[in-house]
Amino acid sequence: MPTLGGNIVSGNRSARDEPAGRLLRHLLGDEGRRDPYPVYRRLHDLGPVAALPDGNRYAAVVHGHDAVGQALRDDNLRVLDAAYLDRAGTRWREHPAVRTLQSSLFHASGAKLAYVRRLFGQAFGPTRVTALEPMLDRITGALLDRLAALGANGTPVDFMAEFALRLPSDVIGELFGVPASDRSWFPSRVAAFDAVIEVGQRPFREVRAADAAAEELTAYFADLLATRRADPGDDLVSALATTDTGLTEVELLASLVIVFNAGFRTTTNLLGNGLRLLVDHPELLAALREDHALAPAYVEEILRLEPAVHVATRYAVETTDIAGVSIPEGRPVVILTGAANRDPRRFPDPDRFDPTRADNHHYSFSAGPHFCIGAALGRAETGLALPRLLSRFPSLALASPPGPRRHLVLRGYDRLELLLRKGLPG
Repeated sequence: MPTLGGNIVSGNRSARDEPAGRLLRHLLGDEGRRDPYPVYRRLHDLGPVAALPDGNRYAAVVHGHDAVGQALRDDNLRVLDAAYLDRAGTRWREHPAVRTLQSSLFHASGAKLAYVRRLFGQAFGPTRVTALEPMLDRITGALLDRLAALGANGTPVDFMAEFALRLPSDVIGELFGVPASDRSWFPSRVAAFDAVIEVGQRPFREVRAADAAAEELTAYFADLLATRRADPGDDLVSALATTDTGLTEVELLASLVIVFNAGFRTTTNLLGNGLRLLVDHPELLAALREDHALAPAYVEEILRLEPAVHVATRYAVETTDIAGVSIPEGRPVVILTGAANRDPRRFPDPDRFDPTRADNHHYSFSAGPHFCIGAALGRAETGLALPRLLSRFPSLALASPPGPRRHLVLRGYDRLELLLRKGLPG
């Protein structure tokens, strides 16, 4: 089974039997992926950073709140770029999916990263997002009408497929200038591509599917760029197509693919994870339904407690120190943002859903140079959609238990079937 991104714990028996190593192995197993929170609690007992012996692939596990913030902002810790991957060989270059990731802004660094973020950030800044509110409102309203029609007469409706995926994909589609008729083409390909983003080994069938999806997505945006160069519109792709970006065509296409994918996959899971939390806490659901002004605080607590992304990896370009643990030059670390969000040293009763938390500073959108450029948009979409959903269907309920979530990156439900009832709960 290929390890395309190098994301797997390995080593000799003594290294694996070390407490932090065992916990990390468990986290990357099936049980840990389904429920990572017991692992996080045990890691916190070891302190904010756990060093691993030389036999492990990683030098350390970083999981404390302050330590994670330090690691994400440390200029000496960088994403696993091409230079790093090449140390283990160049076979990764045979895979279009990994080449796309490595050519995108997600794996840029330094001045190049700052430049590309400014280039794409024009579509996602807070001022621009505020201007998008009429569009968000229009798309949300249309999708709520669709839910009402699909759920008439008590028919169960899959919230993930019919709302949580459609809302952000329609929004990012309009921002990019992707025609509405094309948008249903993307989800299956984006889901296949995302296999290479998940931490750990991937089955070869998933790798093949990700490679095929990368080629198809790249070809689509190459055609869209050509179309917009000939006939530009009022959208991000047109702006990039008619500007001397300073990027190669490969870099530009890769960044378009990755930003488009991230633009709806993370928010899809944020919506699903958030709705499940609300259904499990009916008193808090009712409070949000009655007062939509509470939405920003609810969104932050959903992000903290059930984020879509739980893990990041970095490597040291120079020896650096994180919370007193030395990370040798050239060694990678695994950074557990999901664990940092539940650090009991930072958050009282960290496993409790409490939208009234003060100073709710989490790392669900990362931090430092790779802070998510779509954070403001994701917050706006979720903060608008969930309260309106609850008001439109005040007695909504789960039609059946949702299946397990099996990923640490892009963590969310495959299905979330709802019964949509308009009357208030009896």
